[in-house]
Amino acid sequence: MQNHNEQLTLELQQAAATYINTVSNKTSLITVTRAELGEKGAMITLYVSVYPEDAEGPAMGFLMRKRGECRAYLKQHVPARRIPHVEFELDKGEKSRRRVDELLGS
Repeated sequence: MQNHNEQLTLELQQAAATYINTVSNKTSLITVTRAELGEKGAMITLYVSVYPEDAEGPAMGFLMRKRGECRAYLKQHVPARRIPHVEFELDKGEKSRRRVDELLGS
């Protein structure tokens, strides 16, 4: 069962990334960095990073407005019995990693 959930999570993540790339206006780079499927599969949280960082607010507003459309896209493109509710969140771990790289001069 866990393997099935991991596969479904990966498929949902990839399809959501494709959807975002298709509908965004390209003023900022929005990348789906990881996804977490809820315990009962009723919700998926898609973690994103946004470049440049000062565009995070508008990008998150855009993503929140597009949650329903994203879920409809996932229904069409992911072969699953039930598609979970979609939530977006900034990936703070990715942001911290970039800051550490910056400080180390990498």
